[in-house]
Amino acid sequence: MLTAAEQVVVALRSVFACDPRPEDMRDPVPAADTLLRGGCDNVAAVLRRTRLECGIRHGLLTDAVRAGCAGRVAGLAGDVVGDGSDRGLLRAMLVREDEHGQECGRTPLEWLGDGELRYIALALVLLTGPGVLSMDPAQEVLPVHQSLTVLADGLDRALDRRQAAELLALAERMGRRGHVRLLGAVGDAGAAAGEAGRIPGVSLVDLGG
Repeated sequence: MLTAAEQVVVALRSVFACDPRPEDMRDPVPAADTLLRGGCDNVAAVLRRTRLECGIRHGLLTDAVRAGCAGRVAGLAGDVVGDGSDRGLLRAMLVREDEHGQECGRTPLEWLGDGELRYIALALVLLTGPGVLSMDPAQEVLPVHQSLTVLADGLDRALDRRQAAELLALAERMGRRGHVRLLGAVGDAGAAAGEAGRIPGVSLVDLGG
């Protein structure tokens, strides 16, 4: 019983509950606030951190955002807001590119719709790990063996079908590596059933009602 209880505790500590709140994600945040919370309100600081610390994963995130957001996307950034006392605040940006692949401006994330903001935040969670998320990882398990479970209520809320499909495909690719699982409740059961049949590793449990 003791061993079973310990395993349950370790499993629960590997769960990150994520429900991005677009209304909170649009505000500038302190640059030092770099552990992503479940509501993803501090996404600007986390995007800046991932861009500086892990170019490979940031590149994968850029690819995912390019697939799920309108317009040409060259990258993501956290830009400093204002001068003087505001120098410690960051605003999240989409870096835009022209048809030749050259940077041609930036779009503040606060200008994006709720669906695009939720999509970006969920993609960021799937592509990071416990070291970037505001959670207490199980110290009993070596980092290389840790498996993250992302728990997302209303996974497809505000997403269109293309964004939901891209997000599930990303979750499947990351899950295939063995370090992340996605458990989400969806409102559009028909679309989810279609994606579950199309993408290996994605399954749908109909709770009825």
